[in-house]
Amino acid sequence: MKNQTSSETASILGNKDTDIIVIGSGIGGLSCAALLARYGFDVTVCESHSIPGGAAHAFERDGFQFDSGPSLYSGLSYSPSANPLRQVLDAIGEELPCKTYNTWGCCLPEGDFDTSVGDDQFCEVLKRFRGDEAVAEWRTLQRVMEPLARAATALPPAALRFDIGAIMTVSRFAPSLFQHIADIPKLTGPFSRIMNGVIKDSFIRNWLDLLCFLLSGLPADGTSAAEVAFMFADWYRPGVVLDYPIGGSGALVNALVRGLERHGGQLMLNAHVEQIFVEEKRAVGVGLRGGKQIKARQAVISNASVWDTLKLLPQGVLPKQFQEQRQATPECDSFMHLHLGIDAQGLCCDLACHYIVVNNWENGVTAPQNVVLVSIPSVLDPSLAPPEKHVIHVYTPGNEPYDLWKGMNRKSEEYAQQKQLRAEVMWQALERIIPDIRSRCDVTLVGTPLTHERFLRRHRGSYGPAIPAGKGFFPGSSTPIPGLLCCGDSTFPGIGLPAVAASGMMTANTLAPLHKHVQMLQDIG
Repeated sequence: MKNQTSSETASILGNKDTDIIVIGSGIGGLSCAALLARYGFDVTVCESHSIPGGAAHAFERDGFQFDSGPSLYSGLSYSPSANPLRQVLDAIGEELPCKTYNTWGCCLPEGDFDTSVGDDQFCEVLKRFRGDEAVAEWRTLQRVMEPLARAATALPPAALRFDIGAIMTVSRFAPSLFQHIADIPKLTGPFSRIMNGVIKDSFIRNWLDLLCFLLSGLPADGTSAAEVAFMFADWYRPGVVLDYPIGGSGALVNALVRGLERHGGQLMLNAHVEQIFVEEKRAVGVGLRGGKQIKARQAVISNASVWDTLKLLPQGVLPKQFQEQRQATPECDSFMHLHLGIDAQGLCCDLACHYIVVNNWENGVTAPQNVVLVSIPSVLDPSLAPPEKHVIHVYTPGNEPYDLWKGMNRKSEEYAQQKQLRAEVMWQALERIIPDIRSRCDVTLVGTPLTHERFLRRHRGSYGPAIPAGKGFFPGSSTPIPGLLCCGDSTFPGIGLPAVAASGMMTANTLAPLHKHVQMLQDIG
C-alpha cells in the first residue's frame, strides 16, 4: 500500500466528490472497489479500522504475523479458477503467490487422522473407520455430485450483474448452462435433500454436516446444495490442492489494495462512516467521524453487515417493511480466538497447517464450543514467525453465543475471567496436537465476540447471516434507495471468502458499462 497516512488521505478527500464510495475494506468491499476502479470509476474506500481487510485483516505482534480470520484457501494458485476471489485478482491484474498442500489433520471422536483433498484419500479414512459399505456410499455420493458440481461451476460469478445487462453477459455461457439444465434445479434447497437419498452411514453424515457448517455456518439441512456442489468441484477431484498465500491473509488484502490503487482508487483508513446521506430519496454520500463529508456522484456501496448498514441510514428513508425484514435477518453466532506465537524447538517436523477438532457429534456441529479449528500457517510459510518459532491461530468458528458477553465491561475482572474460561476449549484442542503448548508461548492473545464487535464493527460480533437454504433469501445487493447498494457476507449465500468476493464482483458489474463488463470477461478467459 502507499505510504500516505490515513489523516493525509482524509484531508485530501474530505468534503470532496468521488464517483463511488465503498464503506468498509473487507474482502467483499475491496473486491468491489478494485473492480470498479478497473472499470474506470473514481472509487474511495472508507475503512473504520487502521488496517484494511475486515475479518480477513492481518496484524503483527513481536515479530509474529497473525491472520485475524480465514485460514483455509483453495482455487487461488491457478487460473482460470472457479473461485470468485481468483477471478477478481485476474480481473485487476494481481498475482498472489501461494504455497500449495493437500492434507490437513482431524481430531474427531472416532480418533485422530490426516485427510487430503482429492477424489481418493478420504476413502482410505472411511475404510479404516467404517468399512467397505461406507466407502461404497461415499463413491455413490461422488457420482451423484459430479454433474451437480459441473452445473454449479458452469456460470462464473464474474458474469453476473443485477440488471438487464445480465442477459448479454450470461448468454455467452448459455451452451454450458444448457448442458446442465436438468441438474440446475437440484442445486436449489438444502444439501440434506441430496445427502439423505444417498448417505446412511453416521460418520459420513457427521462429516458432511461438519463441512457444511464450515461453508455456511449451518449443518447440511441449512446449507444450499449449490454451495456443497461447488465444494465438491473444488476439493474432491483428481490432482486438487489447497493454497496458502505467502505472507498470509495480509498478502491477499494487500493484493486487492494494490489493484485498487493501481487503477486509480483510494483507500482511507481510520475513516469511520457515521452516516449515509440521503437527499431527494437518493444516497449521495457519507459523513465521517470528525465532521468530514464525501459526496458520491453515482453510488454508495456498503460492505458493512445488513444490520450495521441500517444503523447508518436516517430514520424514515427506508420502507418500514423492508427495514423490519432486514433487521430480522437471522445471524450466525460469533467467535472465540486464540492467537499464539510459540517456541517451535523440539516440535515434531510433520505438523499439518490445519486441524479440525470435534468434541462430540451428538451435540451437533453448531453447538457452542463443539468445533474448534487450528491453523499453523508458519508450517508452510516460515516468514510469518521468527526463526524456530510458529504462529498459531485457534478459533471456534461461528459457534460462540454473543449473549454470554453482552454488556460486559472489557476492562473488568469478570471479563478477564470469562475470557480464560471460554478459551479453555481451544487450549484443550491444541493440546491434542502439541501437548506442552502452554509452556511454549511467547505471545498469547484471546479474542471474544466483543473483540469482533469492536474491531470489525460487526453487529453482535456475528459471522454473518444464518439463512437456512430453502427457508429464505439472502438480502442481496439492492435496496429501495437509488444509489445505495450492498456487498459482503450479508448479500450472497455462503460466509467465506469466495462468497464475499462474488458479492463484490456482482455489485461492481451492476454499475459497470456493459461493454466494459464484457471486455473483463474476455480478459480473464
